[in-house]
Amino acid sequence: MFEYTFNMAETLAIAVILLLLGKGIKKRVPILERFFIPAPVIGGTLFSIFMLIGHNTGTFTFNFDSILKDFLMVIFFTTIGFSASFELLKKGGIGVALFLAAATILVIIQDVVGVFLAKAFNLHPYIGLAAGSIPLTGGHGTSGAFGPVLEEAGAAGAFSVAIASATFGLVAGCLIGGPVAKRLLQKYNLKAKTTDEETGNSTIKLESDNPISEGTLFDSVVVISLAMGIGACIPVFSKKLGLVLPGYLGPMVIAAIIRNIADAQKKTLPMKEISIIGSISLSLFLSMALMSMKLWELAALALPLIVILLIQTVIMALFAYHITFRIMGKDYDAAVLATGHCGFGLGATPNAMANMETFTSVNGFSAKAFFVLPLVGSLFIDFVNASIITFFMNIFK
Repeated sequence: MFEYTFNMAETLAIAVILLLLGKGIKKRVPILERFFIPAPVIGGTLFSIFMLIGHNTGTFTFNFDSILKDFLMVIFFTTIGFSASFELLKKGGIGVALFLAAATILVIIQDVVGVFLAKAFNLHPYIGLAAGSIPLTGGHGTSGAFGPVLEEAGAAGAFSVAIASATFGLVAGCLIGGPVAKRLLQKYNLKAKTTDEETGNSTIKLESDNPISEGTLFDSVVVISLAMGIGACIPVFSKKLGLVLPGYLGPMVIAAIIRNIADAQKKTLPMKEISIIGSISLSLFLSMALMSMKLWELAALALPLIVILLIQTVIMALFAYHITFRIMGKDYDAAVLATGHCGFGLGATPNAMANMETFTSVNGFSAKAFFVLPLVGSLFIDFVNASIITFFMNIFK
């Protein structure tokens, strides 16, 4: 068998090529665009299929440098930490707090169900987490981050399971959202508020209007670097206390602290630049993570995974219908948020927005829904989800 190990520069170059390939394919295949499948997932998965052929035929195998991949992962989650602003949470009002509470409850349910079903199939409980809130509420980014951690802890195939589950969730979330909201609309005879108009004024200002410059980019690199450097100490100390934390959780916490100190002192962080750096880091990280995915490890887990994901999908639909709708007020806005939560709880925020846009284009706009969901999805849920996942990992370690 031919075997080759790519160094850091070669690994980065291949990741970029696969990212560009994914972007090109996504433009030409409408269904990939419709379900918001990320470009690095497309390119990386194609390469992992190529790797599967080499493995099954015994002809070739490739190894990749992982140092840069892990570094990019920490950068991405550090930028997530900077978005966790309590000031914005207060400005969002009770609606944001209630939806965040609903999303948090769902995260816990997804992990409990995942672990329970994994044990029922005599699988490692971490496989249940890999088919729980990690890929469903978390998406591909969280899957790529936690997958290798779960595998290192003894859950063989957890990374492939998480990525496959995240991809399934993107599709399933779009498919169940419409029927859930339609049923709520008919059962409760709901109507859109006549005062709601799509004016663009129903959002909180999240970023500075200042143009991006070398100075603002440098400032963003400075605060990200400081958060990463200081935060790197937290997992080291926690390990001595017997608490296992993923490497990125410390930097994410420090970033959140820096953000809230800045808010309290009325200082403005370069959030636009921080967001761009995070987005680029995530794309490259996902491309690197998926191109080294071992698809052959999924074979033995195929049946249990299908069962777990189908049950998770049913739970999501029931939760949105009975819980999200009631928590958010049992009105038209709540129905729109229910369809959004289906896309959000199984896929990603863009899927949630697509669900809501499709529903409201026919039934009427909901200013509250389009205000609340993006705020929770883009600013708070990743932070909460990562904390809950870490808690479950330490329970079942």
